[in-house]
Amino acid sequence: MTLRLRLLLMIGISMMLLWGGVALWMLQGLDKEMHRTLDQRLAMSAHMVAGLMSQNPAAWDGRTGKAGASTLSLPAAAKGLACQVSLRGEVIARTPGAVPEAMATAASALGFSDREIRGEHWRSYTLESHGLRVTTSDRLNERDTLLRNVMLAAAVPFVVALVGSLAVLWFGVGSGLLPLERLRQALASRTTETLTPIPDKPMSRDLLPLVNTLNHLLGRMNVTIRRERRFTSDAAHELRTPLTAIKTHLQVARITRGKDTEEAMDYAEEGVARLQRTLSQLLTLSQVEGAFSWDDGRVTEAHEVARLAMRDAAPDAPERIALDSDGNRAELALPQALAVTALRNLLDNALRHSPAANSVRLEIRRSPETISFHVFDRGPGLSDDELALATQRFWRRGSGRGSGLGLSVVAAIAERFGGSFELLQRSDGGLEVRLTLPCMVFHHGPLSKL
Repeated sequence: MTLRLRLLLMIGISMMLLWGGVALWMLQGLDKEMHRTLDQRLAMSAHMVAGLMSQNPAAWDGRTGKAGASTLSLPAAAKGLACQVSLRGEVIARTPGAVPEAMATAASALGFSDREIRGEHWRSYTLESHGLRVTTSDRLNERDTLLRNVMLAAAVPFVVALVGSLAVLWFGVGSGLLPLERLRQALASRTTETLTPIPDKPMSRDLLPLVNTLNHLLGRMNVTIRRERRFTSDAAHELRTPLTAIKTHLQVARITRGKDTEEAMDYAEEGVARLQRTLSQLLTLSQVEGAFSWDDGRVTEAHEVARLAMRDAAPDAPERIALDSDGNRAELALPQALAVTALRNLLDNALRHSPAANSVRLEIRRSPETISFHVFDRGPGLSDDELALATQRFWRRGSGRGSGLGLSVVAAIAERFGGSFELLQRSDGGLEVRLTLPCMVFHHGPLSKL
């Protein structure tokens, strides 16, 4: 079902229900008002006849039993209303349309009464004044016919107005949906490479929120696709280098003997290790930027994260990393594997650029809602320009032997989970790295994640 037809049905049904309810309400009131008006006509007719008769008593005094001649006669076509005047039980005047049985029965009781005579329903009113008993009656089927005619006269314009309203509504809805149709055509005419914003000038103000949302989505998609293309290009280049080196060293090992073969195999093994590190970092980036599961079955405790990261970063020289903590236990609001990866990358980077004789210091500080890891090294540090480039993917200073992905992985993890990552030049030499991550907080109930 199209949106146009759906709107027409919804609005049309609503109008029919509303107008139908109002029409029923009006018809009920009209029926009551018509019956009240016709009853008043009967009563007023009876009073009028009684008043006229009382003004000329000589015309009827002593004339009982002589009802044939009467000045009260009405045209024979006036079948809807009948009148009868009686004196001491004797009819002295009667209209031509009156049914004697009906008039006689109605005259037996004063006021309004309903009778069925010869299969016809009558409504009568009887009045007694100056010794005269005046009865006026009309057929109820005449009333029903009048009511049907009034209802028909009211229903025809109602139906015509309803049909006309639906027709106007059909074209109005179509005209109102034209901006949406133009937007659909604009989107349908685009290719998969067209991610420029949709012009919002000719659009209706009602569609501006939708257009703005689509433009924001297109902008994010454009940024993501450019990043992925750049990432793919850089990854292809970075992976090609160790693969070429491995291939070269294997070829050297094949044509040499002795010490040269061993040296070539060592270089090839080193290239495999570098390739393995690069692939591992790429998989971590893919996990951070894609979907992941919170429930990894382990509690992400800050000191446990630090212990695992220190073990992975310096398995052969754990004394090179000095841990300084405030002693407060806290749980991080992110998967343990990603927290360990981020901190391990920081420690590995600090150890690689610090002299072997100097140690790296790791500090853990707790705040109400965050946990900060501070890593201090004694390396040469970075210039201001290098600090701005340090978190870019595959960037290395000079001919560094790393993959160039470690700090970018840390920055991506911090951004994904609402943390922060800073690189600061120390005044006494070296570099300070601050990694701030959200922690779990308790609110007298279920555990919540920031």
